[in-house]
Formats: sequence, C-alpha cells, structure tokens
Amino acid sequence: MRLHKSRFLSLAAFSVVVLAAAGCGEVNQTIDKAQACLEAPKIVTELGAQVAKLTDDPQAMDKALDDAAAKLNDVADSAANTTLKEASDNLAATLSGISVQNVNDAVDAAQKVATDSAAYLEKVSRACTN
Repeated sequence: MRLHKSRFLSLAAFSVVVLAAAGCGEVNQTIDKAQACLEAPKIVTELGAQVAKLTDDPQAMDKALDDAAAKLNDVADSAANTTLKEASDNLAATLSGISVQNVNDAVDAAQKVATDSAAYLEKVSRACTN
C-alpha cells in the first residue's frame, strides 16, 4: 500500500509544478502586454517630437524614422497580444518605407507620421484596454 501512496504524491507534486508553470506563462504574457502598452505610445510620442524638430534636416529625420521602426519591431516581437503585434509591425513597415531625401519629403513625412501615429495609438489603446 505504501507504494501507491508514494506514486500518488509524486503525481500530485508533478501536477502542482505543471499548473504553476502554466500560470507563470499567463503572468508573463500579461507583463509582456503591459510593457508593450507602455512602450508603444512612448516610441510614437518621441518620434512625433523628433519629426517636428527635424523638418529642415532630411537625413536626421530619415534616421529617426528608421530608429523608431526598429523600436516598434522590438515591441511587436515581445507583444503577447496579436492586435499590438500587428499594429506595431504595420507602423514599423510604414515608417521604414518612408524615404526622406529633401525638405519637401520631410514635410510630407511629418504629416504621414502624424496621421499614421494617431491611428496606431487608437489601435494600441483598444488593445490595451481589453
């Protein structure tokens, strides 16, 4: 009879470990989502401020767009939420696709960043409140 009790205790201990590990996964996803919800708006806000200052410096604006795209890709990679991931990937692709060669391009880029960032922030807000 002792042998059966020992197996039961081992099985019970294993079950507790598996359930605890599953719970940790959910906690990690919640933390990843919370981090993405904090980081994404910060990146876009910083980009907006930089773009406003760099309309006379096309090369610096082009670099700022690429840097923001890379940061958004990092957010997308770590986001546990599909909506956050897709929205971050899409804005990153848009920013990477903007080419700023001259002052006219810089003005156009600033307008596009403002419009696309507002739409992105709306998606992030919806995803983060669910």
